Amino acid sequence: MTYHFSKTLALSYDEAIEKVTEGLKQEGFGVLTEIDVQATLKKKLNADFKKYKILGACNPTMAFEALKAEDKIGTMLPCNVVVQEIEGGKIEVSAVDPVASMSAIHNQQLGNIASQVQAKLKAVIDRL
Repeated sequence: MTYHFSKTLALSYDEAIEKVTEGLKQEGFGVLTEIDVQATLKKKLNADFKKYKILGACNPTMAFEALKAEDKIGTMLPCNVVVQEIEGGKIEVSAVDPVASMSAIHNQQLGNIASQVQAKLKAVIDRL
């Protein structure tokens, strides 16, 4: 089982981030965190790295249901979506598969919620 879904885009890095953010919004997600990995690695390690941003996406309704079903699930929230520059100047967008990441938790109610979140994240990636 793969742990993510991905799609390669012929857009600029900034356009891809904008399009992903809008797609997440259409599925009821907000972006709680943005981690600029390139800038962080430069600052902390003086290391050069490709453009790579982690968007911490959260659908409040789904998160609330998940927290009610499993109080430690916050260790796996929010859902991460990665936008990165790959070879040839293309952009790859990857989203975590919540079903795969939560498969070790034996809670049927949580599994149902994860499936709903999975469908929403897949829809975002598919529409890019």
